[in-house]
Amino acid sequence: MLKKIMCILVSMTMIFAVCICPVAAEEAAEVSSNEAVYSLDEVGLSAPSALLMDNATGKVLYEKNAHEQRPCASITKVMTMCLVFEAIEAGKLSYDTVISASPIAAAQEGSDIWLVEGEQMTVDDLLKAVAVVSANDAAVALAESVSGSQEAFVAAMNEKAKSLGMKETTFKNCNGLDEDGHLTTAYDVALMSRELMKHEKVFSYVNIWLDYIRDGETQLVNTNRLLKSYDGITGLKTGTTSQAGACISATAKRGDMHLIAVILGDKTTDERFNDAAKLLDYGFGSFCSVEPQLPENLPAQIDVENGMEQSVAVQCAPDKPFLVKYGQQENIVCDIRIAEETTAPVSVGQSLGSVIYRLDGNVIGEFPITAAQSVSEINFRDVFAIMLKCFIN
Repeated sequence: MLKKIMCILVSMTMIFAVCICPVAAEEAAEVSSNEAVYSLDEVGLSAPSALLMDNATGKVLYEKNAHEQRPCASITKVMTMCLVFEAIEAGKLSYDTVISASPIAAAQEGSDIWLVEGEQMTVDDLLKAVAVVSANDAAVALAESVSGSQEAFVAAMNEKAKSLGMKETTFKNCNGLDEDGHLTTAYDVALMSRELMKHEKVFSYVNIWLDYIRDGETQLVNTNRLLKSYDGITGLKTGTTSQAGACISATAKRGDMHLIAVILGDKTTDERFNDAAKLLDYGFGSFCSVEPQLPENLPAQIDVENGMEQSVAVQCAPDKPFLVKYGQQENIVCDIRIAEETTAPVSVGQSLGSVIYRLDGNVIGEFPITAAQSVSEINFRDVFAIMLKCFIN
């Protein structure tokens, strides 16, 4: 009987060898969503600054002076709308909230819906005016309602930009009117566009081609002509001022790919739309989305030392596709990095390693291998219970 008990105890602490493909930790740290940048010289863009980004991964597919600081006109309202949607989701506002136009909002120049001081309008209609016709007065009215003043709202815009990694952006107002120091970059515009796209409600606004407010008295026609001419277009925001030129952050989706094309500084609106279409065509025509497959040699479990269970089941769930050039799918290779042993206690979701995918030597994705169950550490009480059970049996 003693021999039987000893066998039970030894079996709890045995470590069985598993097939491991080790990968150095510093190699795993190579993962970057913005490593691959491809040339578009053969297509040719008029814009002095541009960028193409994959929305799902944040991967940059093309850039041209993408970190050159420039005015972005009403593309500024991408951040304005982002903060408004956040306020709605936080319960500070609702789409039915009625806002009274302040003297400051009513005095805005440029694109507007001719708000009159004291005029009341719902958040829904004001958002519609911002998204469809780029109304500067509506943007200020929303900003004041969210933060109490445009100045406080702009401070929140800059804080949000900082949190998104928009290191080259400074906002001076909420609507994009030319102002000294109001600058951003094509890369930063893509970052905030990607953030806005997380609020799916925005697409119900930016995809409106024609609508009305004030009980049909004021017509709204979208400034984004790509809504009528580009297959798969989903948004997002145009902008034009004398200093910024013609700008656009254009988003489009085909199949599993959702792309963001940013154009800054074109001379004409026609060039702006043509450049955006070229960038999107390049993306859809050159890249494909690949769902990562788990390697066949991924162990189903690994052994646990000093645990109440001899082993723990592992799991790995790749949740992001890879975007690669057509024809490169077969060149993706996969490595497994997993701990040679783990020691109890083990908790559900505890990291045990990772599955790493490479293309041409570059890391294109890494997904954690985690424990699928908990394993408690062996202790005297549990051992005594096992021993007692053995004696009884």
